[in-house]
Amino acid sequence: MITIAVDCMGGDVGPAATLPACAAFLSSHPQAQLLMVGLPDVFKDWPQLQNNVRCRVVTASEVVAMDDPVEVALRKKKDSSMRVAIQQVKDGAAQAAVSAGNTGALMAIARYVLKTLDGIDRPAIASQLPNAQGGATTVLDLGANVDCSPEHLLQFAVMGSALVVAITGRSEPTVGLLNVGEEVIKGSEVIKKAGVLLRNAANNGDINFFGNVEGNDIFKGTTDIVVCDGFVGNAALKASEGVASMLAGFIRQEFSRSWLTKLAAICAYPVLKAFKSRADYRRYNGAALLGLRGLVFKSHGSADAFAFEQALARAYDAAHNRLLDSVKARIAHAAPLLSPDALPSELKSIPTI
Repeated sequence: MITIAVDCMGGDVGPAATLPACAAFLSSHPQAQLLMVGLPDVFKDWPQLQNNVRCRVVTASEVVAMDDPVEVALRKKKDSSMRVAIQQVKDGAAQAAVSAGNTGALMAIARYVLKTLDGIDRPAIASQLPNAQGGATTVLDLGANVDCSPEHLLQFAVMGSALVVAITGRSEPTVGLLNVGEEVIKGSEVIKKAGVLLRNAANNGDINFFGNVEGNDIFKGTTDIVVCDGFVGNAALKASEGVASMLAGFIRQEFSRSWLTKLAAICAYPVLKAFKSRADYRRYNGAALLGLRGLVFKSHGSADAFAFEQALARAYDAAHNRLLDSVKARIAHAAPLLSPDALPSELKSIPTI
């Protein structure tokens, strides 16, 4: 059995999305059990969950609001559903925790409660964006670290490789370094240094480094993984969500126009529907907070029941495939390259931006 602790109160929708998602998830995952964390009253209307032998309610007296400052969530709301869910992982009662709550608060609480792995300076947020190959590209960081050193980008590459191996089963996922061009001479000094570290890591057998990639390569599926700082990664994430919303709006508009346009839309509908489904960011919901001494997954704050169920499934797959052990092993192997002292002597004089 894989046990997942669920913050049932987090997100824009809260229990209205998380509780039906829990019910659907249990139906499709017979080897899973849930610790549902929240205010006691919210579970009263869900006897099918309360009476399920694979469910247990863990009460919390507080809720982290989506607009709560990190300091409030971390220092003042010590019995929040978010913190109690993460504590279940720390105590060994659950193998993973899932929340749709405030991203900053979730990262701060998870880092405070679980601590980071040896060899990791900063946790990263990793998720998948749909690509033209019919699959998805794993991108990190998606917002946890707006400024990164070359060593951080190497850490992201190592952890992202472990994530893709654990979830997809690919033995040697390719890693791309997001840059303004494919040539090694392009980019900031941080990116150039990171490129050197990533090539050294590839030679050491730590990652399968493809080289520099550009923004469109994320959606082309050029590599399995793309590493970047959190500012750029978060912008790419929001852009992908915007494309899906735009397509949905386009389909609605075409069906509301003249009969000729409606006829054309009807003919194209199967293709448009398939593309909309592939680009639907809800299918890829569930971002991993990598680099912690426990598994934590972040659901989109506005996730509906379907999207939140996907986040639960990703957490289950990560725990089932022992993602944490894989990350630890890869970090330990790459340890000699993760120190700032590992930079080649000819690059040490280049200032870090």
